[in-house]
Amino acid sequence: MKRARVRLWVAASLALAVGAGAVAAASGAQAATGCKVTYSISSQWQGGFGASVTIDNLGDAVSSWRLGWTFGAGQTVAQLWNGTVSQSGSQVTVTNASYNGSVPSGGSVNFGFNGNSPSSNPIPTDFTFNGVSCNGPAPKKKRKKK
Repeated sequence: MKRARVRLWVAASLALAVGAGAVAAASGAQAATGCKVTYSISSQWQGGFGASVTIDNLGDAVSSWRLGWTFGAGQTVAQLWNGTVSQSGSQVTVTNASYNGSVPSGGSVNFGFNGNSPSSNPIPTDFTFNGVSCNGPAPKKKRKKK
């Protein structure tokens, strides 16, 4: 009887360890991220502006996206379409809408917004796409040597 309990305990422990390893392996893999952002001011008036942003996905396909940037002159987003915005101070984050989250490799997505600008209105230059610096193509995947 004692030996059967030990075997059962060892088998259960082994199953738990194998399952945990599979979960760790699945969550550790991430898609290669690369992108190009085109940010353009479509209109400007005293105290405000309109902007259009296009994200070209140069990495692996994504099922949802998040673009971040920092405003440099106190600008704020007042109204946004084709996404959801959150802003804390100068830090802005836009996430996909329910209908435009999937972006294939080589595909693009765009959104626009109206903003407030108390003085100058410089175009942001540093963007992050799903938390990774957005400065061109995704890094090439290394091939395993045989």
